[in-house]
Amino acid sequence: MLLRSAVLALVFLFLPAWTAVADTPRRAAPAPTVALELVMLVDGSASISTGALEFQLRGHAAAFRDPDVVAAITAGGGVAVTLAAFAGPNSLKVLVPWRVAADAAGAEAFAAAIMTAPRTFKGGSTAIGSAIDAAVVLFDRSTARAARKAIDIVSNGFSNAGIDPAEARDRAVERDITINALAILDEYAWLEEYYRESVIGGFNAFVLTAMDRESFVDALRRKLILEIAGREPDTRVADLVDYSQRATGN
Repeated sequence: MLLRSAVLALVFLFLPAWTAVADTPRRAAPAPTVALELVMLVDGSASISTGALEFQLRGHAAAFRDPDVVAAITAGGGVAVTLAAFAGPNSLKVLVPWRVAADAAGAEAFAAAIMTAPRTFKGGSTAIGSAIDAAVVLFDRSTARAARKAIDIVSNGFSNAGIDPAEARDRAVERDITINALAILDEYAWLEEYYRESVIGGFNAFVLTAMDRESFVDALRRKLILEIAGREPDTRVADLVDYSQRATGN
């Protein structure tokens, strides 16, 4: 009887402490801090064939596996990145949700996610302005925090539906979001100037161009290094690679 009474006394003695621990709310893990939050948009409109969309996706995966891109990610402090496809108004579809890539393993995980992303996107018109507005909303879903934010558009066409791209661009820039572009010149040779005047904007905004599949991969690689490093658009890739290698001690 005495033993039982002693046990009960101990239980009641420590019960308030146990209750306090159980009732203590769990603190959410702090959001990781990276150098850049990046929304990557690929063109899935009617001007892009199924094979061309697949090539865009494979090109993005290859870029994140490129040693120089990985070096830029590691040296620059990491990126939070998501990838989506767009066509007509209200068509934006996230193919790869937000992920943080801070090193080679993170970059490889994002590349692998691109390769397993759904390929069922159906194109229509090309609504670049609508895509920009929808991409801005995606930043609210990011689980990371960064001083810089950018939207990266890859397309071979001009906007022919939806919101005026220049108006959408100005709204994004007001929120300190940079818009860059990679114009594929397989149909319209004047797209570079169009993107320069009507689409890109913000800190160090730039347009790169590609004429074919080989130049596309190289331009995409260069564009990512520029964006991650936050450097001037006329910086040579060789200088960026040297900067990344020195920063990582390679």
